[in-house]
Amino acid sequence: MATLTFKVTDQEARLIRSSARKERLTVSEYLRRRASLSLAPARKPAKVRCPHTGAMIFGPPDNQPPLTTDAVRELLSDFP
Repeated sequence: MATLTFKVTDQEARLIRSSARKERLTVSEYLRRRASLSLAPARKPAKVRCPHTGAMIFGPPDNQPPLTTDAVRELLSDFP
């Protein structure tokens, strides 16, 4: 996964963080969504029953594969 780094003013950083927090997103996800061509609002995730525990969990979006342990490890690999 590629990493982008860019500079913003302190005021811009506060605005970006505040906007992401209001939408309950990480700054990275907020910026990815803002940069994407499709600005359609995200649909609420469907609830499905976990085949391992029987608990109700959130299912993946229609166009995404299920979240796996390996995918989470990859997402968190550069997290401090």
